[in-house]
Amino acid sequence: MSDPSHALEEAVAEFRRIFQRLEAEAGVRDQSRKHPHEFVRELADAGFGRLRVPIAQGGFGVDLPTLFRLLAEAGKADSNIPQILRGHFTAVEILRHADDPDIGDHWLRRIAEGAVFGNAQSETAGTSPDFGISTRVHEVDGRKVVSGTKFYSTGSLFADYIRVAVADDDGNRWFAVVPARHPGVTHAEDWDGIGQRLTGSGTTVFDRVPVEENGELGRFKENLRSLPAFVQLVHLANLAGIAHSLVDETVAVVRSRTRTSLHALSEQAAEDPEVLGVVGRLHTRALTVDSLLRTVAEGLETVDRDGSQQAYTANYIDVSAAQIAIVEAVLDAATIAFNAGGSSAVRESAHLDRHWRNARTLASHNPVIYKPRVIGAFVVNGVAPQSSYDRGRRSQEGRQQ
Repeated sequence: MSDPSHALEEAVAEFRRIFQRLEAEAGVRDQSRKHPHEFVRELADAGFGRLRVPIAQGGFGVDLPTLFRLLAEAGKADSNIPQILRGHFTAVEILRHADDPDIGDHWLRRIAEGAVFGNAQSETAGTSPDFGISTRVHEVDGRKVVSGTKFYSTGSLFADYIRVAVADDDGNRWFAVVPARHPGVTHAEDWDGIGQRLTGSGTTVFDRVPVEENGELGRFKENLRSLPAFVQLVHLANLAGIAHSLVDETVAVVRSRTRTSLHALSEQAAEDPEVLGVVGRLHTRALTVDSLLRTVAEGLETVDRDGSQQAYTANYIDVSAAQIAIVEAVLDAATIAFNAGGSSAVRESAHLDRHWRNARTLASHNPVIYKPRVIGAFVVNGVAPQSSYDRGRRSQEGRQQ
């Protein structure tokens, strides 16, 4: 019998070889808007998508701190990659806690074989205040099919299957698994964000797309309680990757400079005290981000074993606090990095601007503006933050009354 730990070591070595090639061309891809299709496929074939799949189903069964550390490495290479695969790893978490173990086993084994999942949850115009879902499951010739329109369908452009948030005729809300390349699926590459340009986060239209066999997941059950923290941690890991990329690329800029400023205390940028201070601050930001990410990832791993609502709530508060600090640290780093390079650092050929644009875009998801108040309400008054699970359950119960 093969040693699982040895197999993981070999896989991680291959991931890092792919990351090196990703990183070498990341700036050029961002500028040319070239999607990293081949890299997503290479990573899936190398086993990246099965990191959290249990060993019994053919995966590596890694813990959450390991997953987020490797996602941070992917984010350092190209921050589009963790966001593309965010829906995939979320699907794995849902499947690990599936109500029906046979359904979980079916899809986890497919993922272990290299299948990639995309995400289609968010809707735009016409969405009700209670985040109602207009995308519907209905029957055609006795088979369940999905029809509707989604925006922010990140990763679906690269996927084999898509996990679609749907509502049925009885008002029940759940996730339907549909084939990503069915003729009834239309991917519009209309994401026009200033950052994270290559994530395929645009509109996806579903026109009577059949639900896969074993394709009914997550009817707002208790086993979804880890997801609010989990999906935020994917973004935080990605931001950690950006922080480290900023350090490396700024160091490269400093070492390549052949002149310095009129008021500099050194003729060489690599010996300039102010410039070195900028790099020192960047390293400090990266270390801060790493420490916070590791702490909250370990916390969620512990909470998953505990399983109580109180534990999930406390961890979510910690993740929210980490979100505030990490967003502030990385956006600051992405701004001050330019101070180390002078006017040459703002040239498009330097590609340094993409880090601020990408970090700013990631920071705009699950808006950080609300988190200080959510944390304060819990710390002072014991008011637990509302979760997407509770919101969906109340919405569903309200329709059934």
